[in-house]
Amino acid sequence: MVFPQDITLRAIDLALARGGRRLAQGLSFTLQGGEALVVTGPNGAGKSTFLRVLAGLLAPAAGEVALDGAGVEAPGLAAHYLGHAEALKGALTARENLEFWSAMLEAGHGGLDPDAALGRVALSHAPDLPVSFLSAGQRRRVAICRLLVAPRPLWLLDEPTTALDAASQARLAALMKEHLAAGGLIVAATHGDLGLTARELRLGGES
Repeated sequence: MVFPQDITLRAIDLALARGGRRLAQGLSFTLQGGEALVVTGPNGAGKSTFLRVLAGLLAPAAGEVALDGAGVEAPGLAAHYLGHAEALKGALTARENLEFWSAMLEAGHGGLDPDAALGRVALSHAPDLPVSFLSAGQRRRVAICRLLVAPRPLWLLDEPTTALDAASQARLAALMKEHLAAGGLIVAATHGDLGLTARELRLGGES
């Protein structure tokens, strides 16, 4: 999957608030296709809030977000948001979960089929296992496969390496590098090293 060369994510003078408390303000950046932005800062600084604003799940306290060149009106329509919850149904198998997301997100434009996606995260042995049978790390890897079955240019990742062992972190880093090489964009909140060449946006706040 190759994304448009002129795709650009812009945040303009964003302010973040949660529970009536201002977390950050004056946040501005421009991210071109093929670039990654790592968001760092202590607990409570607003990293998750920031990603949810970019995804269109929360309204900013001020400012705006725009995604140019993706052919959509709102950035969230061209984004994958991978949060702390995997958004998987435990009673369904890994394959069935991915088939659901593939249909829900209208895949068919260069995405992998569920079994091929599971192979990319070393879960070829588990397509028919109910997700409730899987370990936390395995469930995280199934959630990562959602990025592969329904390609979208903007990946918004909140602590994406949570519960992943070293080998799985390396596989995720390889997938992220492939996404960037195809002209995609990544904004990731993290406390650790993702193995990417990326710009950094540090948010303040109380730890």
